[in-house]
Amino acid sequence: MISEDQYNRIFHALPILKQANSQLINEFKREAFFARIPARKDIFVEGDEVDAIALLVSGVVRVYKVGETGREITLYRFGVGESCILTANAILSQQSFSAIATVEQDAEAIMIPAEIFRNWINHYDLWRDFVFALLSQRLSNVMEIIDEVAFQRMDLRVATLLLDHSKKHHPIIVTHQEIAAELGSSREVISRILENLASEGMIRVRRGSIEILDFTQLKNLTTR
Repeated sequence: MISEDQYNRIFHALPILKQANSQLINEFKREAFFARIPARKDIFVEGDEVDAIALLVSGVVRVYKVGETGREITLYRFGVGESCILTANAILSQQSFSAIATVEQDAEAIMIPAEIFRNWINHYDLWRDFVFALLSQRLSNVMEIIDEVAFQRMDLRVATLLLDHSKKHHPIIVTHQEIAAELGSSREVISRILENLASEGMIRVRRGSIEILDFTQLKNLTTR
């Protein structure tokens, strides 16, 4: 059950509630529950049965796959006001979770039990539209990743990742292994690419961080 204080905070994080009718709001307060999830905790791992879906009020969750060789690739992340489409798919198809969902930044979430989630899909157009919009958005994200993995050179993908990360923090606090996990490559390949970029004067690599020295040249690399 959601308290009034919790609901008032949640209301600002979940835009869908601003459009919901009184019946859905009352059911939301009665059936959902609040959860705090610390960073580095797995919400679900591959093969788990899914008994609830999380809507984030704060924090970030990374959803990724691990191959037989141990390599990782990020499928997508979701943050405030968003949810996980693989969780939704598992609930609707009544199958197990097909990836790993790990909290990257301490998160607060509203948890909705699986049975309630399915009922709302059937009974509330607003909720169904919200879920389908999430599915559409994430499908586009995953298709972009498939295109990158299948058709783009790895050095271009590394350059793009560095430029994206530099918008948030610079120098970029990241390890070679974290880049490899993000892009579905090996640490050795990423290290070699970073060494090449450094030798061309585009970046400076330090332990646990990367500084971009020539933004223009790095951007030009991504357009080749």
